[in-house]
Amino acid sequence: MNAMFTIIVIVQVISALAIIGLVLLQHGKGADMGAAFGSGASGSLFGASGSSNFLSKSTAIAAAVFFAATLALAFIGNRPSGSGAGVMDNLKAAPTPAAQTPAAPAKQGDVPAPAPGAGANEPANQIPK
Repeated sequence: MNAMFTIIVIVQVISALAIIGLVLLQHGKGADMGAAFGSGASGSLFGASGSSNFLSKSTAIAAAVFFAATLALAFIGNRPSGSGAGVMDNLKAAPTPAAQTPAAPAKQGDVPAPAPGAGANEPANQIPK
């Protein structure tokens, strides 16, 4: 599975570079205007009429390979792993700190401790004056 993923990524990168190169080799819409003013070498690489057909067909083939590789990567990336476990299944519960453990419930006869700052003669549940 890992080797297949790597091969598809390599095919995708090569096809992307081919698309970039083929698009840069093609003539723009203004190339004929440049040829009219003395730039006669504009159509000499593949011939005057054959350059657009050959380069555009090659670009279309490279684009089809690129899209097929992209769909294959999406398909492989969305498949569940062979173990059947997801990423979240591998997490372990974090231990709770001792300071956050709940206090034991008070018994019926217990007297509440005085509030901080309360005098010894004042009850704990009254606000000092």
